[in-house]
Amino acid sequence: MSWQPAPESLRQLAACLKDSLSGFDKNAQKQAELMLQQAKNSPDINNYLAYILSSPEPPEGVSFSQSEYHLVRSAAGIMLKNNLKSDWKIIPESSLQLVKLAVPIALQDKNTQIRNFAGNVATEIVQRGGLLGWPELLPQLIETFGNVSGQISNEAQEGAMSAMAKICEDNTRMLTREVNGQRPLNYILPQLIAATKSPLSKVRVSALTAINVFTPRESQAMNNSVDDLLQHLFTLANDESADVRRQVCRSFVSLVDRRPEKLIPHMAGLVDYTIRQQRSDDEDLSCEAAEFWLTVGEHEDLWQELRPYIEQIIPLLLEYMVYTGEDIALLGGQSDDEDEEDRAEDIKPAFAKKNLTRAANGDGTMTPSSTKEGYETVGGMEDDLEDGEIDDDDDDGDGDDNPDEKWTVRKCCAAALDVFARNFGGPVFEFILPYLEENLKHADWPQREAAVLALGAVADGCESAILPHLPALVPYLISLLTDPEPVIRTITCWTLGRYSGWAAALPEPERQMFFLPMMDGILKKMLDRNKKVQEAGASAFANVEDRAGKALIPYTEPIVKQFVICFQKYKDRNMYILYDCVQTLAEQVGPTLATPQIAKPLMDCLLTRYNILSDESREIFPLLECLSYVALSMDTAFAPYAGPIFQRCVNIIHNNLEQSLASVTNVAVDAPDKDFLITSLDLLSAIVQALNPEQATQLVSSSPQPLFELLSFCMEDPTDEVRQSAYALLGDCAKFLFPLLEPHLQKLMPFLVKQLDMDDTLDENVDSGFGVVNNACWSAGEIALRYGEGMKVFVPQLMTRFAEMMGNPRVPRGLVENTAIALGRLGQNNADIMAPELASFAGLYLQAMEDIVTMDEKASAMKGFTAVVRQNPQAMEPVLLDYFSTIANYNMELQNPLKQELHASFQDIISVYKANIPQFAEFIAQLDASSQANLRERYSF
Repeated sequence: MSWQPAPESLRQLAACLKDSLSGFDKNAQKQAELMLQQAKNSPDINNYLAYILSSPEPPEGVSFSQSEYHLVRSAAGIMLKNNLKSDWKIIPESSLQLVKLAVPIALQDKNTQIRNFAGNVATEIVQRGGLLGWPELLPQLIETFGNVSGQISNEAQEGAMSAMAKICEDNTRMLTREVNGQRPLNYILPQLIAATKSPLSKVRVSALTAINVFTPRESQAMNNSVDDLLQHLFTLANDESADVRRQVCRSFVSLVDRRPEKLIPHMAGLVDYTIRQQRSDDEDLSCEAAEFWLTVGEHEDLWQELRPYIEQIIPLLLEYMVYTGEDIALLGGQSDDEDEEDRAEDIKPAFAKKNLTRAANGDGTMTPSSTKEGYETVGGMEDDLEDGEIDDDDDDGDGDDNPDEKWTVRKCCAAALDVFARNFGGPVFEFILPYLEENLKHADWPQREAAVLALGAVADGCESAILPHLPALVPYLISLLTDPEPVIRTITCWTLGRYSGWAAALPEPERQMFFLPMMDGILKKMLDRNKKVQEAGASAFANVEDRAGKALIPYTEPIVKQFVICFQKYKDRNMYILYDCVQTLAEQVGPTLATPQIAKPLMDCLLTRYNILSDESREIFPLLECLSYVALSMDTAFAPYAGPIFQRCVNIIHNNLEQSLASVTNVAVDAPDKDFLITSLDLLSAIVQALNPEQATQLVSSSPQPLFELLSFCMEDPTDEVRQSAYALLGDCAKFLFPLLEPHLQKLMPFLVKQLDMDDTLDENVDSGFGVVNNACWSAGEIALRYGEGMKVFVPQLMTRFAEMMGNPRVPRGLVENTAIALGRLGQNNADIMAPELASFAGLYLQAMEDIVTMDEKASAMKGFTAVVRQNPQAMEPVLLDYFSTIANYNMELQNPLKQELHASFQDIISVYKANIPQFAEFIAQLDASSQANLRERYSF
């Protein structure tokens, strides 16, 4: 290297790097972090970091032990990767070249962690600069892990293969796209498959890890190589390395979805192999194997292939649903701990649910998307650390070891049993009935617990087979709610929740006999002396609420009374699931929640919690979401509570935006958590919907912070979910507060039009991106109904964007429907501008509207579209018969004023065509008999 470090600068930097990872001296650590932040301003900082990372021995003048120097190199690797991520555009080309020289050296290091850090740096460079920014990297890695010369060290092969796996994971789309007329994966995938024959187990594992990135995805490369891959997988099926076999199992699971036809001829062997791997002593391998049953069972074209083998599979699933001795030891003797404070590490991080999507087939209000089924992976979100990186916050791994806090073989087998029950029904229950009879009252609690779990798992799939047994089973389950073992009480809550739909639907006398004791028992468990049982009781009751629905209305007051006691007793962790219970109750009982004797105690509890939480608390997310549903249920009765809540949401948005701006200009300021924005925007939407316009107008007008100015920033936020919630609020303001919104629309509408450009969304193909566009379409339609002349300047662009969306097969059906509604509504006040372009979108519009239910939104859209047709009836000629079919089959409810107006529009346009088509009767005769009859019955000819 021509560049050389200055010895004193190198010594100082090494000392800071060491101290930055020191957990023993927090002051030294903080000082080191500040100095490293200042060092980032040096143009040579990345040269130094690359030099240290690639130097296996302490440079001259750096007097550290090997263990201390390893810390220095680790910190250098982490900082180098982070600098590349944050400062890519300002890093000098000379520094990048030096880093590119250092990485291959570090990839050959004797230390695995250092090789991992070098791989992280390599993938970051590819992410930022693209494949053409470092064209020699992939060929160099392939040559190294392929050991073409036979003289490459084991460490170098493992480092190169590990780096390649990281690059594949982080740059999947880049590798499958064309670069200079070729797709890199077409070249890389065969090399990865060949590398699975490496004598080094770590290379085989990393090669399979990289391959498994692509097996679930459609690609020409995988189509070309799938047969070769299968042969290699069969060869590796008995590999001596459990890690290799784990990746083999993962490959088979991935191929279930992408190429099921390739697995069908080998199903007998796959079943035998999966059973053997599930019986492995390696828990990770066992769990990966169990995933095969779950994935095949969920595959609509493949589950039938397991029918001949369920006699082998069902007993295996039941066997592995029992807690192991190790699990029991980790669970410990669970005690009455309700008075103990939760440890910070026991509280799962809260995240906004981001479920405000405006639906075309509804009335534009928020639609709940929560599910309360079992087996969900508990224990956290994915963290953002690369291999070998250190999480300063993760001081102990207790949560990862708790069998109740992670996805385990036991949970996977329970989920598979559920799926098999749904697929095969009664026969599954016949298989497990002897097991239940033997184990439900077993003296050993692990056997008893597994039997209760199995009974819950088959609840939905085997309902008709279980039905005759439920009058005996349910009372016994209720009795288990007082079992001395907390784990039994926990699983019983869940299982009873699964049968609550049956109990709630019974005739009144039987409902009193089964549903009330079930509901009462679960409610009591919400106040169990054990916090895990409390959590299970609350989760189960949320399931009861979902399944019982309106049947809960007569019991709302006693339910809320129990919730109030829970609010007084719960520690922080269980408070989160309690919010979910309140939210779900609000969804199900609706206006009943506004009854004064119910609303006051509930709101007092929520506001007490609301007032003690800081704006920075993550608990604010589920609380604001809960308040959103409560506000919608209480409607105008929420008004007495709305003022302080509304203002705090506005303040949270204002502060979050200010902090976001500060973090861009000042590296010392952390970027804010966008979930604060999302939940605050969603609650403002709910309040605007719930209150009457006068009440909501007063809140917006009296806000010290300008709401619509804040909204404009949110509409441009880089985070999809923030924009999704912002456009939901924009549409709600258009619908309920249009006079307040109107003066701001000339500023806001360009943001909305820009958002409707689908290129980036289709490129990313993520649900959140489609959700943003969906809400933008909905809000555009709401604005179009009311904006009159002000909308005209935006109509040409909106028409173009809407037509493009309706005509693109990659746009999801729900979004196409919402787009058609927005386009139709645009015609109500802008028919003259749209009429010349009618021929370009008429067919797409009629096609999109076919499946939309006939609610008010569709009626207003059809009215607008018909106004456009009235301006240019000749443009409909190619699709005129389809249009008349739509008119004939439109379900009219003439008591509705909007439907009356639409009926008049249809009558008018029929008259226009009748006057201009000489053989009108012959034209109508081309419709099917039912459509002709509807036209004659509903419209005068």
